[in-house]
Amino acid sequence: MKSKSSTVKKFRRQRRLNTDLPGLGKPGALERRPFAPGQHGASRRKPSEYSLRLYEKQKLIAHYDLTERQLQRFVKQSRQAEINWISELSRRLEMRLDNIVFRMQFAPSMRAARQLVRHGHVLVNGKRVNIGSVVLKVGDEVKVRDKAKELPSVLQASQRPRLDLPAHLEKLDAQTGKIVAAATTADIPFTYNDRLIAEYYATRGSK
Repeated sequence: MKSKSSTVKKFRRQRRLNTDLPGLGKPGALERRPFAPGQHGASRRKPSEYSLRLYEKQKLIAHYDLTERQLQRFVKQSRQAEINWISELSRRLEMRLDNIVFRMQFAPSMRAARQLVRHGHVLVNGKRVNIGSVVLKVGDEVKVRDKAKELPSVLQASQRPRLDLPAHLEKLDAQTGKIVAAATTADIPFTYNDRLIAEYYATRGSK
């Protein structure tokens, strides 16, 4: 069971970034307090250009439940693609197995989705895969194993999904889905400025 302090931290994180981040599991209640947490949250001065770029990066880290190093690795891999690297980064993040499990409404949050994968409860094309960072491809089929279908987190996600099913995914039954198209930047389910991410990493070379 999640602690009250854990839930509060999630709310505060979303308020600090002024964005509802579905991957954290619960809405950030931005309508009630649409400013950063703390005594002076409502009176902070206008953020700098650097801060705006940093906030965009932190949104990705928070929503996808990544470490700084993991995001840097995805950025590096995306930059090696012979296309717009920001579009490739968006595709890779959205096509990660743990994210697909979350977006297919098999888990109520990104962290819960990763736990489901890590504990061997997810099949990809009929085979068990326990690495959440694996990037899937169009045509792959993802299924929750039969013995995990009654887990509280799985039932919660199916009964009260955090997000609608995106167009690039298709449900075959309650606990089975298929990737029918490649994800794009438009599929990222929160307010996101890809230009600011590009500018943030442009100042850091390949790091």
